[in-house]
Amino acid sequence: MGKERLPRVVIVGGGFAGLNAAQALNGAPADVTLIDRRNFHLFQPLLYQVATAGLSPADIASPLRHVLRKQKNCRVVLAEPIAVDLGKRHVKFEDGVVIEYDWLVLAAGATHSYFGHDEWEKIAPGLKTIEDATEIRTRILLAFESAEYEGSDEARRAALTFAIVGGGATGVELAGSIMEIAAKTVVQDFRNIDTKTTRVILFDGNDRLLTAFSPESSERAKRTLEKMGVEVRLKAFVTNVTRDGIYVGNEFVAARSVLWAAGVRANPIGASLGVPLEKSGQVKVEPDLTVPGQRQVFVVGDMASVVSGGKRVPGVAPAAIQMGTYVGKLIRAELGAATSRSPTDLPSRRPFEYWDKGSLATIGKAKAVAEIKGFKFSGYFAWLIWSVVHITFLISFRNRLIVMFNWAWGWFFFSKSARLITGDSSMRIDEVKANEVVIGREVSNLESPRL
Repeated sequence: MGKERLPRVVIVGGGFAGLNAAQALNGAPADVTLIDRRNFHLFQPLLYQVATAGLSPADIASPLRHVLRKQKNCRVVLAEPIAVDLGKRHVKFEDGVVIEYDWLVLAAGATHSYFGHDEWEKIAPGLKTIEDATEIRTRILLAFESAEYEGSDEARRAALTFAIVGGGATGVELAGSIMEIAAKTVVQDFRNIDTKTTRVILFDGNDRLLTAFSPESSERAKRTLEKMGVEVRLKAFVTNVTRDGIYVGNEFVAARSVLWAAGVRANPIGASLGVPLEKSGQVKVEPDLTVPGQRQVFVVGDMASVVSGGKRVPGVAPAAIQMGTYVGKLIRAELGAATSRSPTDLPSRRPFEYWDKGSLATIGKAKAVAEIKGFKFSGYFAWLIWSVVHITFLISFRNRLIVMFNWAWGWFFFSKSARLITGDSSMRIDEVKANEVVIGREVSNLESPRL
């Protein structure tokens, strides 16, 4: 007789949920396949620091193959699935290739939501990937470069105005970091502009920032941002985004740099399941994180809509980690039973229970808010808690060491060590300042001089 085939566990997504599910299956009697369109695991909570030049991409990312190199029952596939066929029990790819599964874990994450205005994405990038972060970093740094050569006062003010849409953790972190760059980091780097005149405006449609926090912490965050010079506009609904600025209702705000942090949409692969979805595309899963009627198909992380303890589980890293670990352990425990019993004979499952470890958001140097088990902190102590937690959750010792060094350097010198302009370095300049020469740049209303 031939060797019996091991059950196939397919995991789509190498983020917090998918990676932790794979690691929980280490040594299990299964053939585990982890599929991701990127070859690395990304620590998304620190992505804003790449976008604001505090860290480099490699500081917060680790190759998946390296992370799982000692896990003999797991292989990594670099690809992007487009659909799932529940009837045939396989995952589909664009080129027609399919991978069959016995157990499936969908952990493909989420992307930005522009609430029906996807045309705004090119003008107002969101922050979900390394590519997003480097694009935002380039736009921030080029804003100062273009203002340096701008001869029109009005255009210079627009170049030095940053409009951030969304008052959640990402929006708050971006606003605080950009203001610190302008007020502390690049003050002496330019000759024609005063970077301290930079205007950062944070728009949010709610009546307070950081709605995941208590009103008290939200108000503290707002006061801290305003003390730093950030303009906070609440109950402000964006109606249009253009190359020249942003419309809030009928009001136009001139801003060449618009950044989006106002919503998420689950990976569209969830729609291929043919089951009920939330408006955001999240799959409405059962208490054990399975797709309704599919005992061996799980949806976890940002793709899942689930209630635990009477509250909807938030789309944060700790929740994704817990979901992934829960599913991995559950599959491990049931691998033998799933092959020896009929589905009706399998034991009942303990529902997923989310353990809320607290909420953290940083605003700037020694500025943060934290809520842990009913206790509320702000200022330096909250920032210290935030720093320790994020260092701890980084996946490799190398990343921890480099991030700690960069933070220490930034603490003493207000330095942003990764101020690199990558990709397209074209600047928009409406009117070149007298006696200045701009070579190889986009110049609106003028002929662009070329080498």
